[in-house]
Amino acid sequence: MFATRRLLQSCRITLFTRPSCGMCDQAKESLSKVWDARPFAYVEENIDIKGSKWRDLYDFDVPVKMNWFVENDLLKISTSQIHISKSSAPSEDVTTASKAVKLMHRFTPEQVQAKMDEVDSK
Repeated sequence: MFATRRLLQSCRITLFTRPSCGMCDQAKESLSKVWDARPFAYVEENIDIKGSKWRDLYDFDVPVKMNWFVENDLLKISTSQIHISKSSAPSEDVTTASKAVKLMHRFTPEQVQAKMDEVDSK
């Protein structure tokens, strides 16, 4: 019965990425492990594409080749995002991103599955 429920309430994971992002590659490896245990719909948003609606929101959160930057004389570690939603939900939108169920790139498969459970329970 629970397997059927999960199929009916499957999740969509949106990965915000850019080319040459080592942390993005690590995130994809973790997501691959999750997929093996619990398939989900997958969307990849390259924020470097000209006109990306996500660039202003995640430009400093999605790493480039180096995973740090300096802002106001403070060294900040740069991370990137995934959003987890029901696959039947409308596509991700910048205006509702603050309400999204999120994880940063340094996540484990177990953390992703816990967030998927959270989304499924809504």
